[in-house]
Amino acid sequence: MHRSDGVIVEKIFHELMRSRMREWRRGLAIVRVERPTRLTRARTLGYKAKQGVVVVRARVRKGGRRKARPSLGRRPKRMGVSKIVPKKSIQLIAEERAARKYPNLEVLNSYPLGSDGTREYFEVIMLDPNHPVIRNDPNYGWIVGKAQRGRVYRGLTRAGRQTRGLLSRGKGSERMRPSVRARGRKK
Repeated sequence: MHRSDGVIVEKIFHELMRSRMREWRRGLAIVRVERPTRLTRARTLGYKAKQGVVVVRARVRKGGRRKARPSLGRRPKRMGVSKIVPKKSIQLIAEERAARKYPNLEVLNSYPLGSDGTREYFEVIMLDPNHPVIRNDPNYGWIVGKAQRGRVYRGLTRAGRQTRGLLSRGKGSERMRPSVRARGRKK
């Protein structure tokens, strides 16, 4: 394949995603989808086409916190409107919203689909811990344990661990384990 062919394929893919996002914008924020949009990425994160495995597309707004400008007097520096960002990543927020919509499922993983001017789109892979196929699967059986209940809210998914700084390696990462708070108590 020549370089020019790759560029053409990439352009076609971007056009396809743009047209899909136009459709997604009109729909609901959290929608169950039949199959993953990025199949290879979903498979690397643990997706299998079997009963009890559900894929959900989530739409989340982009950017930092939307804060109202204070009505009473302050100098602009103390207004506290811009540059206020959440500690959670947008991907983690998408996972949590998907988990709230489907309370009987547990979040396995998620991956980004793309973004338009105001929103970001993610697909969240979810498992049904009560489904017999999931319970008997050697790769998914661990999700049945009590310790995995509400795992997305405790930062146990990949996006959550990234937010907690547990995926980083190298100098400085030793301060992140077992957790930022626990490390502070170990003086």
